Amino acid sequence: MSHSVNKRPANSTTNRTAAVPNASSLSSPTSSAGPHFPPMKKPKPQPVSCSSLDTKNGHQFNFNSAGSHHDDDPSSIVVDEDLKSDDLVSPGNGRTSITGGGVTANLLRKKATPPNPTTKKLVIKLVKAKPILPTNFEEDTWATLKSAINAIFLKQPDSCDLEKLYQAVNDLCLHKMGESLYKRIEKECEAHISAVLQSLVGQSPDLVVFLSLIEKCWQDLCDQLLMIRGIALYLDRTYVKQTPNIRSLWDMGLQLFRKHLSLCPEVEHKTVTGLLRLIERERLGEAVDRTLLNHLLKMFTALGIYQESFEKPFLVCTEEFYASEGVKYMQQYDVPDYLKHVEMRLHEELERCVLYLDANTRKPLTSTAEKQLLECHISAILDKGFMMLMDGSRIEDLQRMYLLFSRINALESLRQALGSYIRRAGQAIVMDEEKDKDMVSSLLEFKGTIDKIWEASFSKNEAFGNTIKDSFEHLINLRQNRPAELIAKFLDEKLRAGNKGTSEEELEGILDKVLVLFRFIQGKDVFEAFYKKDLAKRLLLGKSASIDAEKSMISKLKTECGSQFTNKLEGMFKDIELSKEINESFKQSSQARMQLPSGIEMSVHVLTTGYWPTYPPMDVQLPSELTLYQDIFKSFYLSKYHGRRLMWQNSLGHCVLKVDFPKGRKELAVSLFQAVVLMLFNDADEYSFQDIKYATRIEDKELRRTLQSLACGKVRVLQKLPKGREVDDDDTFVFNEGFTAPLYRIKVNAIQMKETVEENTSTTERVFQDRQYQVDAAVVRIMKTRKVLSHTLLITELFQQLKFPIKPADLKKRIESLIDREYLERDKNNPQIYNYLA
Repeated sequence: MSHSVNKRPANSTTNRTAAVPNASSLSSPTSSAGPHFPPMKKPKPQPVSCSSLDTKNGHQFNFNSAGSHHDDDPSSIVVDEDLKSDDLVSPGNGRTSITGGGVTANLLRKKATPPNPTTKKLVIKLVKAKPILPTNFEEDTWATLKSAINAIFLKQPDSCDLEKLYQAVNDLCLHKMGESLYKRIEKECEAHISAVLQSLVGQSPDLVVFLSLIEKCWQDLCDQLLMIRGIALYLDRTYVKQTPNIRSLWDMGLQLFRKHLSLCPEVEHKTVTGLLRLIERERLGEAVDRTLLNHLLKMFTALGIYQESFEKPFLVCTEEFYASEGVKYMQQYDVPDYLKHVEMRLHEELERCVLYLDANTRKPLTSTAEKQLLECHISAILDKGFMMLMDGSRIEDLQRMYLLFSRINALESLRQALGSYIRRAGQAIVMDEEKDKDMVSSLLEFKGTIDKIWEASFSKNEAFGNTIKDSFEHLINLRQNRPAELIAKFLDEKLRAGNKGTSEEELEGILDKVLVLFRFIQGKDVFEAFYKKDLAKRLLLGKSASIDAEKSMISKLKTECGSQFTNKLEGMFKDIELSKEINESFKQSSQARMQLPSGIEMSVHVLTTGYWPTYPPMDVQLPSELTLYQDIFKSFYLSKYHGRRLMWQNSLGHCVLKVDFPKGRKELAVSLFQAVVLMLFNDADEYSFQDIKYATRIEDKELRRTLQSLACGKVRVLQKLPKGREVDDDDTFVFNEGFTAPLYRIKVNAIQMKETVEENTSTTERVFQDRQYQVDAAVVRIMKTRKVLSHTLLITELFQQLKFPIKPADLKKRIESLIDREYLERDKNNPQIYNYLA
């Protein structure tokens, strides 16, 4: 009889029934071989057929309870036959599930019903028997696996496929036999590895052949361990992971290889020796199998014995190799070639680290090579080759030396060598008095070369730059005042008119370079004195190449030393500009138009005494025309500027004379003294030396130089009798009527314009006199502030304040002078202490 129940026909179109499952039609969700359920027995004779449809999961189970016997089942589930189908269906998910053994049955009721004593029950009973393993299951399974492992080691085919082997390992692990399986695999691996390594004992004496054998052994083992691990992967992922202090199959294989390699010292020693010999051959230029080296060294790394077994002896061999090579090559090669060789060697070692050595070996390896090839030979390299490289401006080789020395932290030695070289080479330039004329140009060239090397070879290292500055400052001040004087003369030469082929940009560049040397001068007041004297001549004689260049130089000096240093120089330019205005005003004045003699043009420079150098007054008997001109100008100037006094500096005057020679008219550019002498010959054709001296009243030495320039120079306007280079007291001078020259205007070089020793001496003396005033002022200024001060502290403060070099003995003299003049006094109790006197 078939029994069916409709649930809520008004609200649902789906027919659902609760069913009693037939156990034989179910399977376990966790195993392909599910348990077997016996048939169910019903207490009533009538059969019950039920069906259940799971509409949620898409599964339908059909069970038939007909023919079931309740008494045969050891366990049972009782179902009330009189329940309506609505009571068996869950209102939440609309289905009923029944569990027995592997099957779950959830009987949900819509509402609780009181128990009915007459209810008939359906009982379901399930079998709980465990599956039984076959006899000798573990041994039979291991025999299969052992056969496969041996086939792998022997490189032979095996009849069992990998899937079955993997399943066999899986079965053993599921039945808690992983520990035994692990030990058996370990034993097989150890036996094989031991046999293989023992077979290498006493093999080929040829190290390369032996290394090939050990490499093949290692590669085979790696491949075999990977295959075994692939079969026993389930063992690695379950038993090994779950058990502490148990290595993976791969690590276990490596540990066994390491163990038996240490038990075969001959094999290990032979392998290490072969590797070292192979690397040495490569260093000597032979071609070697780098792949072989790479594989074997990776083997050492994988085994964890790389550092102890290989790296230590390798570094020792490297040290011995490069120690021997360094000594040999230093004797055979010059420094540039040796540095190239060192650079090549370091590159080769770096390449080895990339190709086959372990990455961690790089640092100790390069350190060892650098120590033996560079550190041990620093002094020899510098002594043997540094000066040669500097003299030849070998930019590339010096850069190589700098980079190599920076690797071993030896730049300090290189810096000291650079300082010594600059001082030695610069001293040869500065101290050679015969080449004073070329000193500044030689120093500029030398400085330019050093700067180029500093930028290109020494990477503009700041410490090296400071060393260059200190060294140049030292050598430029070796001769206390002479370099300062010569730098001023050099600037005078460059700023004078007549420098052909020099553009304004080039001149500006030269000024910048000279300014660098100027910074190194300690006695800048000496430079100022000579520069001011030369600038005065350029301005007064109109010999300046460019007023813009002159002002540019003043601006540079002002930037370097401050406005106080250039105050007088700037005042000189102001005087020149003001003089132009005064001359223009004078020419337009009534005195000039009415009183000046015709045929004469005169320009006057009115100079402020404090701005210009001090010139000694020199008397001269001027022609009446010039004397008249001077008197008229003086009257005009004093009428315009009251309370001033004019002093004529005849030594600075210059003239242009028009001379009628028998062969043509010429214009002569001469000094005022030369003009005074030549104008005498308007009245007579011949004069003796004494006559000229009496008529002109020119100082004796100045007159001799003047006559020498007119009668003994290139332009001989006068003839001296007798002929000769020197002017004597009894000489006679005659106007040279036969004078000819291709040019209309001729410059007669005045010897007095050239600086004499006396002028140099007087300039230097003026500098020292100014220094004394500065020292006195500094002492008084310090003592006025401190009131009481010891001699040592006073000298220390003076050195800090004074900007020029001075000896302590000279300072002591100035202090004694101030004591005599009662600015200071010695302490009565301690003569080393000074008291300031207000």
